[in-house]
Amino acid sequence: MVAVQGTFDELGTPLAEVTFVVFDLETTGGSAADNAITEIGAVKVRAGEILGDFGTLVDPGGPIPPFISVLTGITDAMVMAAPKIGEVLPAFLEFIRGAVLVAHNAPFDMGFLKAACAAHGYPPPANPVVDTADLARRLLSRDEVPNCKLSTLARVFRSSTEPCHRALADARATTDVLHALIERVGSFDVHTLEELKGFVRAPTPEQRRKRHLADGVPARPGVYVFEDERGEALYVGKSTNLRNRVRSYFTASETRPRVREMVGIAERVRTIVCATALEAEVRELRLIAAAKPRYNRRSRFPEKAVWLKLTTEVFPRLSIVREVKDDGAAYLGPFGSGRAAEDARAALHEAVPLRRCNDRLSPRRPTPACALHELGRCGAPCEGRETPEAYSEHVRAARAAMETDVRPVAAAVQTRIDRLSAELRYEEAAAERDRLAAFVRAAARMQRLVSLTRLPEFVAASPTFDGGWDIHVVRHGRLAAAGTMPRGAHPVPFVDALVATAETVVPGPGPTPAATAEETECVLRWLDTPGVRLVRLDEGWSQPVHGAERLRARIERAYASPGPRSPREGRPLR
Repeated sequence: MVAVQGTFDELGTPLAEVTFVVFDLETTGGSAADNAITEIGAVKVRAGEILGDFGTLVDPGGPIPPFISVLTGITDAMVMAAPKIGEVLPAFLEFIRGAVLVAHNAPFDMGFLKAACAAHGYPPPANPVVDTADLARRLLSRDEVPNCKLSTLARVFRSSTEPCHRALADARATTDVLHALIERVGSFDVHTLEELKGFVRAPTPEQRRKRHLADGVPARPGVYVFEDERGEALYVGKSTNLRNRVRSYFTASETRPRVREMVGIAERVRTIVCATALEAEVRELRLIAAAKPRYNRRSRFPEKAVWLKLTTEVFPRLSIVREVKDDGAAYLGPFGSGRAAEDARAALHEAVPLRRCNDRLSPRRPTPACALHELGRCGAPCEGRETPEAYSEHVRAARAAMETDVRPVAAAVQTRIDRLSAELRYEEAAAERDRLAAFVRAAARMQRLVSLTRLPEFVAASPTFDGGWDIHVVRHGRLAAAGTMPRGAHPVPFVDALVATAETVVPGPGPTPAATAEETECVLRWLDTPGVRLVRLDEGWSQPVHGAERLRARIERAYASPGPRSPREGRPLR
């Protein structure tokens, strides 16, 4: 064997020679797609010495939500004279040039930074990134810290700056946390930038120790369930290749802290092989809803969805409920939160003068009218000023808006938006816009679901890579059977057999009578994939001509656009 002397470059960059820029962003919300930056703070350090800092407020181009102002202390008045992000971005990109970026929960800040760069024609920063939250999770145990929030770490490491949700102060606190973590990581023989990045990515001892759990997992599509020593489901997932997916949990590619924690608890992995990828996706949803594994965050509580109900009283009203009953009422939803349902109800009330009180009314027992009658927003059926026959016209209009035609609601809300904008009441106009968006999104979703769930049965197929076909039987929006027909097989007997052995589905009430909305949406996404063909369809499949889907597409484009987002800068819903 010939010995070869390595170069200094192969040794890596000592941490003492690395220039770090520790930065923090304050924003108007949690999603970079729908929100904007309000403040940037950054500290440049090398070898423990501060080389400079960068701090500025940023005009987000729209109102700051009140709860954000309460959290950060940044108000609309403070950012009114501040530069916009397009003016600040070049200077900040120059400040971070050649440095390693550091942030606490870096994906959040990097997401907003990349979105700003994309919106103004700059390439995304190529700087290496260190996440102090990830580093803290690797270095600190639960005995030392209850969590890895910045405020907690700053207190534990006795930072000279207290985090307060202001960008520069939080960046300075994160700098102190970074230095403390670098001191700790030295005990793991981590002395270079390359070793630091590898240390964060390396699998944990628990991951290495549990690799045997992936032995014997088949390379087939299906569902996998991580279970603890008592057989309780910890986490449920799906994959088109179970073997590769389960193995990935025990490698450096799995960096999610919660999942790494779950792997340390797991004692076995149970797999359920499925005929098709769609069957695997549906079975995953059903298992999560049934077992409610504590390490799954999504789809655990479909029963907590809320609906907007047009009641069946003598004088019906709009009520927010959690249960769909077989009572002849009209339902709109499901909504992910009560706030979204409230917004949709407000939009519908803008177009249709339904009563807003919760009392049970009777033509025989009149009660005094409220102020809404004086404002012209209600016909006062409580006081006998509106007969049940006259009121039923409002009920028919509301039901039509929910089920077939959203144009009256869109027109009424847009009229109010225009009036508020003309009066310079921009925040109120933006709130009306958001209410219309909530109504249209819910109506579009429900109309799309109903178009499928009202079909007693249909059969569809999609081509496989080996020349066969994935075939599915769907009844009232519920996946009833799945199978893969090999290449060259005759389709008729195969489809007949699959239909004959499919699950019997008895529909219940409401827009989703046989499955959760998520399951039916899985089927709809599969039907939209290229190459899918309808094999059998007993009834017509259609959506309302004046339904919400077309308006929903315009609304989503308006919200996703990097351009004007508030009524004072334009009218994006037109």
